[in-house]
Amino acid sequence: MAWFSSELEAIGQDDFISTATPVHKVGTRIVSDDGRVFRYVQAGLADLVAGNVVQGPALVTAHLATVATATAIGAKTLTITPGATLGTVNQYADGIMSVDTGPGNGYTYSVLSHPAFATSTAFTLTLKDPIQVALSTASRLGLVANKYRGVIQFPVTTATGPVVGVATYIITASQYGWIQTYGHCSVLISGTPAMGAAVMTPSAVAGSAIILTTTNLVVAQLVGYMAQIGVDTKNNVVDLRISW
Repeated sequence: MAWFSSELEAIGQDDFISTATPVHKVGTRIVSDDGRVFRYVQAGLADLVAGNVVQGPALVTAHLATVATATAIGAKTLTITPGATLGTVNQYADGIMSVDTGPGNGYTYSVLSHPAFATSTAFTLTLKDPIQVALSTASRLGLVANKYRGVIQFPVTTATGPVVGVATYIITASQYGWIQTYGHCSVLISGTPAMGAAVMTPSAVAGSAIILTTTNLVVAQLVGYMAQIGVDTKNNVVDLRISW
């Protein structure tokens, strides 16, 4: 497709299209012929709004520091017990399992699949990678979903997940499409940041970017740099620096 750079030829879904069935793997990266970068995502339970900053799915604290059973080196399946929050089938497929307490502390594994599971009930997790250091009942495991699966409008004031990009068009709830992560992009602005000012999220307006200051630096997730003078409540051009 001429719209995309020649380095990426196997593009099955163009920009500005929302589909119920995925055409690419979630997280797939493409570069346009003018140097902008996009990622393939699945929208969460609400339509994405053009020009809004979006984040990955909210972290589930009850699925962090979960309890493992003893698991041998080389195994690709293991049994873990979550906290008091249920999980849907393959909620963590293409996400990660991290080990935060030894044995096995510091290792990160890619998740292949798992069934739906009930609150505080053991279930079997299947990994893409074999276990490298044997796990014991003392090990604690954290499950983090693929940040491009179930993306949502960035919430007001407090993030519940990492910033992942900006919606450049409406992606219907639960459907698939492209968001932008790098380069010039129309973004909803809060306040009046100067040309070249760093802008971040969250702000007091859902889905918007606000000027980065020493006051909000502690919660800042960088969106990019103003490519024009910002106008409050308007969509202005920002040079995104979310991910290359």
